[in-house]
Formats: sequence, C-alpha cells, structure tokens
Amino acid sequence: QVQLVESGGGLVQAGGSLRLSCAASGRIFRIGAMGWYRQAPGKQRELVARIISGGSTNYADSVKGRFTISRDNAKNTVYLQMNSLKPEDTAVYYCNADYAFNNYWGQGTQVTVSS
Repeated sequence: QVQLVESGGGLVQAGGSLRLSCAASGRIFRIGAMGWYRQAPGKQRELVARIISGGSTNYADSVKGRFTISRDNAKNTVYLQMNSLKPEDTAVYYCNADYAFNNYWGQGTQVTVSS
C-alpha cells in the first residue's frame, strides 16, 4: 500500500508562485510515474504534469513554461513549482503515482489564485 501526502497549497495573488510537494510512503521499492492533476469546481479532473522515474516529463498546454515538475527518487517525492500563477489555476491539486501495477491518489491540496 502506498500513501501520498501533498503539501504546499494555499492562497496567492496572480503572478505569484507556489511549490507543491508530494511524498510517497509505505513499503515502496521503486515508485513509477508520478504526476499532478487538478480539479476546479464544476470541471473534470485534468492532468497538469507527469514525470516518469527516468525524468521525462509532459505538461498540459495551459501550464507549459510556467510550471515545472521534478522528483527526488531517493525520497519518493514529487514537486510542482508553479510560477506566474493565474486565477484559472485555482483548483484542488492531486498527486498521483503508479506502483506495482496500481495507481494511487493523494487527498488533494487547495490552490487559490486571486486576481
């Protein structure tokens, strides 16, 4: 079983920055792909960014050039550096991870960007 715990959300003004962290714990040998998704009120959950264990990344078009995903494999932790935040980035951000043919979700962290 894998537990994912997010941190780093909060309230920020437009143009500001936040850094999200997600630590995976449990009996983990080598965690697979990790990523961040978000869900705004009344909208479907969408992929924000994803990174595989080798470091390759992909991003939603809406965040390219503003967000950077990274990971520390030794700590089983994934980060999301969010710069130039916009009000439309407001959502609950969820961490996601693949491990041993299963997929896991964190509990979510709220990010609110004021205009």
